[in-house]
Amino acid sequence: MQETAGAIRTRARAALRRAILDAALDQLATTGADGLSVRQVARQVGLASSAIYRYVPSRDALLTELILAGYDQLGEAAEQAEAGCDRGDLRGRFAATARAVRSWGAAHPHHYALLYGSPVPGYAAPEETAGPASRVPLVLSGILRDAAVAGAPPPPRPGPEPDSGILEPEVLTTVLAGVAPRAATEAVLVWASLFGVVSFELFGHFVGSVADADRFFEAALGSLMDRLALPG
Repeated sequence: MQETAGAIRTRARAALRRAILDAALDQLATTGADGLSVRQVARQVGLASSAIYRYVPSRDALLTELILAGYDQLGEAAEQAEAGCDRGDLRGRFAATARAVRSWGAAHPHHYALLYGSPVPGYAAPEETAGPASRVPLVLSGILRDAAVAGAPPPPRPGPEPDSGILEPEVLTTVLAGVAPRAATEAVLVWASLFGVVSFELFGHFVGSVADADRFFEAALGSLMDRLALPG
C-alpha cells in the first residue's frame, strides 16, 4: 500500500527529531550540558537556525528532551535486565538491575552525566521528568515488595525507627508504595549508594583508591543487598 503524504511527513519529522537529539548528544561530549547550543545543533543537522525552533523552542526544551530520553533508555535497560531473572531470585534481580545501570552509564557517560552530574546553570528540570526518573527506583521497590511478600525480615537498622517525616509523602505513596517505612528509608539510601558508586567510577573518583572496578562494584552490590536483607 502506498504511503500517504501525511505519513511521509510524520516519518520525516520523527527522523529529524532523532537527528537533532543525536547532534545534541554529540555536543554534550564536547561542550558539556552548560555549553549546549541550539544554533550549533541546527548547523550540524543542516537546518537554518530559525527553522530548528519549530522542533525545539529553546535550549531548556532541548535539555528536557535529552533528559527524558536518557531516563527512558536507562529505565528500559534496567527493566529488561530485571525481567529476565527468575521472580524468586531477589538478589539476582537486584544485581541484574544494578549491573544494567552501570553498563548503561559506561556506554553513555555524557548522557549519564546530564542525568546525575552537576546541575546545569540556569536550568530547572520540569515535573514531566519525574516519571521517567522513577523507572529504576520502581524496579528496586518492586523487589522489596516481593521480598516482604516472601516473608523476608525488614532491613536491620540500629537505633530507633526512622522519623515518619524523613521521606516526602508523595514518594511513599508512589515509588515506594507498599514498602514498610524502615525498608523505604533503606531503599532510598541504597538507591543513592548505587548511583554514587556508578558516578564515582564514571567520573574518575576511584583513581588512586580502587584497583579493580569490577570487583569493587560486585562487592558493593553484596553490601547493598545485605543492607536490604534480601534473601539468597
